[in-house]
Amino acid sequence: MKILVVEDDRSLADVVRRGLTEGGHVVDVEHDGVEGLAAASAGAYDAILLDVMLPRLDGLAVARTLREAGNRTPILMLTARDTVDDIVAGLDAGADDYLRKPFVFDELDARLRSITRREPARAHAALQVGDLRMDLATRTVSRNGRPIELSARETAFLEYFMRNAGLLVTREMLESALWVRERYIESNVIAVYVRRLRVKLSPNGEPLLLHTVRGAGYRFGAASR
Repeated sequence: MKILVVEDDRSLADVVRRGLTEGGHVVDVEHDGVEGLAAASAGAYDAILLDVMLPRLDGLAVARTLREAGNRTPILMLTARDTVDDIVAGLDAGADDYLRKPFVFDELDARLRSITRREPARAHAALQVGDLRMDLATRTVSRNGRPIELSARETAFLEYFMRNAGLLVTREMLESALWVRERYIESNVIAVYVRRLRVKLSPNGEPLLLHTVRGAGYRFGAASR
């Protein structure tokens, strides 16, 4: 694979570069957000390792700018932060996964394999559940024709729920579909996204679409069963 590493800690960047190179990958390294964004925008990469705390332009802004420009290269966010809000912020910005520092190289390698081997979703023009519509080409969402603003990660959650409308969706199913399988997911992260979606999908008191099935998971649709 061709991988871009954007990390301002030069010692860590060198360690990561050596490990990836020894694994047969082609690696480019940048040490600040502006140069990292330029490299990611200009080059064809299979994955991007992106530190959150970068000079000139932080990793969240880099990821968000890439996604807004239509760049779908898998992003693994590297962070020394460990609160749920920090994790959610990185995922909202468009990261596919996150890895806390310090980390062992084998874990980084496993995360990279996971985010780069995921198959793209089958092409459909749109998803429709009741009066809620998602255009899969533009990633826009509307209800009763009124647009709903969602982050990239909220959109990913919603797409999974809409594709499984009417079915029981468990926490394990969400973890498997939206995160690397070989790691623990903080329980609050899923709850945060469910709460956000409920609020955003019913801005004017519309009937709830995302229902909790006590002790089991969630069900998406006009009414819970």
